[in-house]
Amino acid sequence: MARVTVEDCLDKVDNRFLLVMLASKRVKQLYKGARPLIDTRGANKNVVISLREIAAGKVGYELTSRRSR
Repeated sequence: MARVTVEDCLDKVDNRFLLVMLASKRVKQLYKGARPLIDTRGANKNVVISLREIAAGKVGYELTSRRSR
């Protein structure tokens, strides 16, 4: 994959808001020392790595519902 696009990621995530939330959470994990789930031979930044992981289907999400009080 030469370039990662939003459209590549939106195939795996329902909407852009969830994509931003998922990517930002994964970037924070990478900055804290988590190992990338994909091959990173180039000098990619953590943001690009997280988007490539999402596009490859290596990172997912689960929606939980809030309980009413």
